[in-house]
Amino acid sequence: MPTLGSAHLRLARPSRDLAAAGRFWRDGLGLHELHRHTAEAGEHSLLMLGRPDASWHLELTLDPTGALRPTPTPDDLLVIYLGGPVPDDLLARLERCGGTRVPAHNPYWDTWGVTVEDPDGYRLVLCTREWNNARVLAGS
Repeated sequence: MPTLGSAHLRLARPSRDLAAAGRFWRDGLGLHELHRHTAEAGEHSLLMLGRPDASWHLELTLDPTGALRPTPTPDDLLVIYLGGPVPDDLLARLERCGGTRVPAHNPYWDTWGVTVEDPDGYRLVLCTREWNNARVLAGS
């Protein structure tokens, strides 16, 4: 059994429109489509996106009843630490693919990155800083 540190992480959230969300995360950010399931009677449709070398993936679901809708707050963030400047072409691609650049709810993220809202209202932060859990825990 893997330890929590090596276990795969899935971030699941509902979507209003899997096609629009797919364009943003796949075509805009550059994630790979890992799996897609188109609903049959009473099932949820889903789209899984990620990177082949990552130990996480994003799962977007569509409720067949339409009762479950995304309800993100301005502080529901997926932060990607780039460790350098946010490429202008990446921002332009995200906007072409349905994203909207927005001011961050927490000004910290405007200082250290760029916030883009996806078609469902969830926010992606492209952070210019680096992050390393082991280094943070060691106090360096």
